[in-house]
Amino acid sequence: MREVAIIGAGLTKFGELWDKSIRDIFVEAALSAIKDAGVDHVDSIIVGNMSGGLFVEQEHIGALMADYLGQNPVPAYRVESACASGGVALMQGLREIASGLSDIVLVGGVEKMTDAEDITFALATAADQEYEVYHGITFPGFYAMIANAHMKRYGTTRKQMAMVAVKNHKNGSLNPYAQFQSEITLDTVLNSTLVADPLRLMDCSPVTDGAAALVLCSGDIARKHKNSSVKIIGSSMTTDTLALHLREDVTSLKSVNLSAKKAYKMAEITPEEVSVAEVHDCFTIAEIVIMEELGFVEKGKGGKFIEDGYTALEGKIPVNTSGGLKAKGHPVGATGVAQAVEIFFQLTGRAGKRQIKNAKIGLTQNMGGSGASSVVHIFKPY
Repeated sequence: MREVAIIGAGLTKFGELWDKSIRDIFVEAALSAIKDAGVDHVDSIIVGNMSGGLFVEQEHIGALMADYLGQNPVPAYRVESACASGGVALMQGLREIASGLSDIVLVGGVEKMTDAEDITFALATAADQEYEVYHGITFPGFYAMIANAHMKRYGTTRKQMAMVAVKNHKNGSLNPYAQFQSEITLDTVLNSTLVADPLRLMDCSPVTDGAAALVLCSGDIARKHKNSSVKIIGSSMTTDTLALHLREDVTSLKSVNLSAKKAYKMAEITPEEVSVAEVHDCFTIAEIVIMEELGFVEKGKGGKFIEDGYTALEGKIPVNTSGGLKAKGHPVGATGVAQAVEIFFQLTGRAGKRQIKNAKIGLTQNMGGSGASSVVHIFKPY
């Protein structure tokens, strides 16, 4: 298996991009990444996209983006795994290069959500339609059930969940690409509109338009970019039931736990060695549970971990330095790629005001639905 590295990254501003189309924002991010990498061609293009058909009535995303980017006739295709589509696209790009099929691959992620007529319906297609959605449950409802169970079993508090939102909005205020660039208070979160008890509006990630892109290459090429490249040393994906009621324990995200263990083994590291992480905080309770499943803290103590500041910018393991899904935004197909863009910036010293000192190993965790799929990648500077 050949070494694989990231040598360029780009992304659009995240938010409500009413004056741009899905192809406009993909090309903007892709051109930025290609310019950053300094390459004159790509061998293939892989696009993470959850639901172009439902959001903007556009399928056949791969060929469309290759055409609009001026890259015909290179092979180009879309990868879908709900909100983990971007992470799976990155995994697929890694495998193409590692196997020797390609030397340089453009991995992108894109979603144009604000154009959709019924966003809740589109997102709910990532859940079990026959056994759950038919009965009226939505994703805020799924995560509310996880939150209630976690609070009852482990004593996790509303205040601790709100602290996740406050932390990530503080980080987002330092990120010029973030959808929300202002800090919020605990009172703002705790007094926001109730969505699905105990989750309130400010516990939820927003609806977002946005795109992100990476240029991946083989180790031979990356060595020419010694001061600005990042090696992918761990990559793993696992799955679980779509239906929450079929799981043994709703306070856990089994797919996250298993994908992390496999990625740590591949990278030959332990959780304690991770310097900075971007994780799938689609709801505040998700970040708390993910901390536990990644092995950053003992099961049941994720809330206290947040409360004690371990995941803050100056903490032991800074988490979601970009602002996360909560503040940077969550254009579902682009999220997994955007997480890797942030880690690339952190490990190459380009994260600006949110830069972590001496960041040596970075991790991304991207998740589909309520954890039916999870992708973990681990990175270190070349």
